[in-house]
Amino acid sequence: MKEKKVFLSLLMLIFSLVFLAGSVAASDMTLEIGIMPAVDSAPILLAQEKGYFAEENLKIQIGVYTNAVNRQTALQTNKLDGAMTDLIAFVNNVNNGFPVKITTSTDGSFPILVSKDFEEKEEVKIGMMEVSVSNFLSEQFLGEQYKLSKVFVPAIPARLEMVKSGQLEMAVIPEPLASTAELAGLEKRVYKNEYDFMPEAMIFTEKTLTEKDEAVAAFHRAYDRAVEEIQQDDSEAREILINKLDLPMAIKDLIAMPEYHLSRVPTEAYLNRVIEWIEKTDGSQIDIDYNQVIEGKYSSQ
Repeated sequence: MKEKKVFLSLLMLIFSLVFLAGSVAASDMTLEIGIMPAVDSAPILLAQEKGYFAEENLKIQIGVYTNAVNRQTALQTNKLDGAMTDLIAFVNNVNNGFPVKITTSTDGSFPILVSKDFEEKEEVKIGMMEVSVSNFLSEQFLGEQYKLSKVFVPAIPARLEMVKSGQLEMAVIPEPLASTAELAGLEKRVYKNEYDFMPEAMIFTEKTLTEKDEAVAAFHRAYDRAVEEIQQDDSEAREILINKLDLPMAIKDLIAMPEYHLSRVPTEAYLNRVIEWIEKTDGSQIDIDYNQVIEGKYSSQ
C-alpha cells in the first residue's frame, strides 16, 4: 500500500513537471530580430512604437544592422530568432544547409544615387554588395541602359560616402538613407519594380518556428496591423523611420516609400527567378525545394 502511494505521488509529480514545462514553453513570447536601416522595416518599427507587439503579449528586441554580413552572422550564430534579409542571401544560406524559412515577403525601395559630377555615358562605376539584392536590382534597373562596372562595398554608409565623394558614379542605396544623400544634393533615381515582389523577406530559424510558434504568429499579426495603418496614411511611419534611424526630419517628404503589402510569401516563380540569377552570377548550383523553405501559415494573403 505504501509503495502504491509512493508510486502515485511520483506519477503526480511527473505530470506536474510535464505540465509546468509545457506552460513555460507555451509562454515563451520573446523574439529577437535583426533589421536593416531600410523602409521595409517600417511596419516593424511602427508596430513597436504603437504597442502592437505588446498588445500581442510579445516581448521583442529589434537590432538595426548597417552591414548585411553582420546581420547574417548574428542569425547564423543563433543570436537572432529571425531577420529581414534579401532573397539572394536567403537562398545561399539555405543552399549551404542553414535551417531558415521565409514567413513573409517585405517591401523595400532601392533608388540609384548618382554623383554630382556624373555625365551620361555607356559604362558606369556603381557600388553595391557582391551577391546581394543591390547587385540583383542594379541589373534589373540599369542593365539595359548601361554597362555596369561593379564595385563591391558591403557597408551601406561606406557606399553612400563613396558616391558623395565621387569615388563611385552610382550606388544602390536603400531608402530612407538614399534621401539623406538627395538632401545633400545628389541625384536620386527611382525605378519602378516590374514584378509583384521585391527580393526581400522576413525569415526565422526553424528552431524558432518550432519552439516559438505563437510568438512568430503574434509578430505577423502585429506586422499586418501596422501595414494596414501605413496603407491608410504613411506619415507616421516616415517619422518613425527617421527617428529610429537617427536621420534628419527634412527628408520626410523625400523618401520614396514602397507599396506595402500584408504578410505574404513570394511565389515559386519569383523565387526561381532569384535562384537563376544567383547561379548565373556566381556559378553556383542551387538545389532548393520551394515547399521546404517557405512557411506560409503566418501569411494573411
